[in-house]
Amino acid sequence: MLNNKLFDKLRNEQPSSFDKIIPITGDVALKNLGLLAVDREVLIDRVSIIFHVAANVRFDESLKEAVFSNTRSTRDICVLAEKMKKLKVLLHVSSTYTQIDKFVVDEILYPSEFDWKKMIEIAESVDEHSLEILTAKILGTMPNTYIFTKRLAEQVISDYSKSLSCVLIRPSIVISTLIEPVRGWIDNFNGPIGMLIGGGKGVLRVLWCDPNIISDFVPVDATIKAILIVTWKHGIKTENKTIDVYNCSGNNIKPMTIQNMVNSGLGLAKDVPLDNILWKPATTITKNFYIYYILVLFLHILPAMFLDGVMKLFGVRPILLRLQRKVYVSNSALSYFLLNQWKFVNKKLLSMLDNLSADNKKEFEFPYQTIDVVQFFKYGIIGAKIYILNESICADDIEASKRHYKRMEWIDTITKTLFIMIILWILYNASHLVSILKMLVNAPKKKREYLRDTRYRPPIWKNG
Repeated sequence: MLNNKLFDKLRNEQPSSFDKIIPITGDVALKNLGLLAVDREVLIDRVSIIFHVAANVRFDESLKEAVFSNTRSTRDICVLAEKMKKLKVLLHVSSTYTQIDKFVVDEILYPSEFDWKKMIEIAESVDEHSLEILTAKILGTMPNTYIFTKRLAEQVISDYSKSLSCVLIRPSIVISTLIEPVRGWIDNFNGPIGMLIGGGKGVLRVLWCDPNIISDFVPVDATIKAILIVTWKHGIKTENKTIDVYNCSGNNIKPMTIQNMVNSGLGLAKDVPLDNILWKPATTITKNFYIYYILVLFLHILPAMFLDGVMKLFGVRPILLRLQRKVYVSNSALSYFLLNQWKFVNKKLLSMLDNLSADNKKEFEFPYQTIDVVQFFKYGIIGAKIYILNESICADDIEASKRHYKRMEWIDTITKTLFIMIILWILYNASHLVSILKMLVNAPKKKREYLRDTRYRPPIWKNG
């Protein structure tokens, strides 16, 4: 983990910082966090602050595994925290989307209709197959197991806050860094950056969402700053055994619809093209599922089958159909969040950011009011090239990518032109074919009419 490029700046400027880290063996999915007895004793004796960030963020995870990783682990963290001799603050990272049954989410604890204790007991006692059958019934209105189990974890923190000093922070969609330690760092395909990468590669041709939705996202470095600030603020309180709740969200500070985001991304994909794009980037957005399904068939599935067939002929392992299946599954899993919009109130958090001292602002200020969203996404795409796709951004390689992009533009134009010409040719010949068929169908009738009109008739004499 420490070899990650994210730490290059720290490694160059303060290499001794890494000597402070003491790694321990553990697994939040296991009971009692999978800790060794000796490590547990070290934590009990020495730890004063807990940042509970670990979670299983997969939307399609089984209910049993999600409960173990997200809910039971939170309980076990709290049980361990109660024994810690020097503990000042337990900070739990939740999500603004745990409360998506409310279209306005405030910075408060909400009562839960679920019993986290019973849910842990069910996950531990019921077999995987039976629990899978019951999952839809248990989730109710919750769209997936991640949201459900993170919501339960909030209730765990709420209950244990009676004996612990707790902070609960709810980030929205966490994406690439804004400034620190480098611009555009990211390590996953989640969120809008993943969508822009798919579109920039020419793989994502159609998106099922409401184009007018304003997605709520926050840079990861801003999230980390917020976590440090609220922990410090809570830690210097004189009263113990309290809980503070904050929403770490954008709250439309710099609003940008999904349509504008896609349009900006397509423009950026031309300025900073990704390497070896499969086709000219273009993404169609629709919120009608039936239109989406038809477009997926014609723009994703059929081209993938054709190109996979070509790859087989050249002895290359076909991957596109499998990739498009993942795209479809991901879009379907995210559709609930791409078709609905929420307001996440963050007045408490912004007030704390604005009221920092001049010295603290030098290190911890987040310029949320002056952020240039388009530039931010540009650095996000550059960061994706460097940190996820391992692509070079030197001038020669960028020029090579631009030349390839230009070729894909020409191929796209030629293909569309040929397609239109073929359709017109078919329609033109179809009209002639219809005329010929009509002639053949009407020929016997016309022959009968001709014979009727030309058969011999005896002369009719006047006057009888």
